[in-house]
Amino acid sequence: MKIGILGGTFDPIHNGHLALGEAALAGVPLDRVILVPAGQPWLKLQEARPVSSAAHRLAMVRQAIKDKPFFEISTREMEREGPTYTVDTIAEFRQAAAAGTEFYFIVGSDSLDQLPRWHEAERLVRLCRIVAVPRAGCPEPDREELNRCVPGFRESLVWVERGVPGISASDIRRRIAAHQPYAHLVPPAVAAYIEEHRLYR
Repeated sequence: MKIGILGGTFDPIHNGHLALGEAALAGVPLDRVILVPAGQPWLKLQEARPVSSAAHRLAMVRQAIKDKPFFEISTREMEREGPTYTVDTIAEFRQAAAAGTEFYFIVGSDSLDQLPRWHEAERLVRLCRIVAVPRAGCPEPDREELNRCVPGFRESLVWVERGVPGISASDIRRRIAAHQPYAHLVPPAVAAYIEEHRLYR
């Protein structure tokens, strides 16, 4: 069994997130993808950026994947007290999984530049494979430099050739606040939820 883990703040979840999961499903390939909304994402807390409530973010993820049978949700990071770290989440999944289960952590390739800053990055690349999916408009990361900073990265990396659109949640929030079009960047059910609850105004 090959399971993909797609973590994120999902504030809001958008079409780029779903494309990441679908690219990994086809490119590895995976048996399923589990989306893990962050509880208190420590890098966002360091940047002092306000994050929408867990309830709203979780509800939007549920709306986004309701018609995607190979996608699931885990709330384990939201249920954990204090800052959330990917390495702890992967360790928990491994501990609860059946023997022989392989875990793949899915990221946009542009996020790899932050890997050396991640909590216990060396341990993370030993616990799972890192699936990198290219994002449109983003340069490829320096893989040799990443391997120097995070020993074991090269052996852990799975590079998926199928790219995804360069959509960002921060741009969506900016568009909503500025009353600009954004609905084409998120699933229709997510756009309806944002409008119903007047998020990001």
